[in-house]
Amino acid sequence: MPAAATLRPAMIDKTLSTDPALAFLAIIAVVLIAALFALGLFIGLRLGRRSGALEAERNLPARLEEERGDAVRRSRAVLGGQLAEQLAPYLPGFPFDPGELRFIGKPIDYIAFVGASQGKIEEVAFIEVKSGGAGLSKVERSLRDTVRSGKVSWVEYRAP
Repeated sequence: MPAAATLRPAMIDKTLSTDPALAFLAIIAVVLIAALFALGLFIGLRLGRRSGALEAERNLPARLEEERGDAVRRSRAVLGGQLAEQLAPYLPGFPFDPGELRFIGKPIDYIAFVGASQGKIEEVAFIEVKSGGAGLSKVERSLRDTVRSGKVSWVEYRAP
């Protein structure tokens, strides 16, 4: 074969198939390329995770401060609501006599036995106290709807 001759594809296939050393080197090259690709992918993923962790750490102090402030605001709102529940019967404009109330807490705040202080109950009222922009919970709404639809009953149980 002359020095300036070029290898045609048919000659390459014939050379690889007849020379086991070249076939082995080709397999090694493919495996090496695949290993380098996998190593690059692994390094890229590790660097991406590290970069994400550094980004999260960089924002951590501000995020912690914000979350702590939010927790304090929520705690104050809950405590204010609980205080309002307890004081509501003694505030001006409360529609029932505090002596006729029984505090329940969950799922409703009070039950009023209207007329109990005069010796004859004329009405039973369920009272839910809310403060701020709070709305009824799912259970409170279902109780309200049940009472409004008249699904209220009297049950007398005698212990054995």
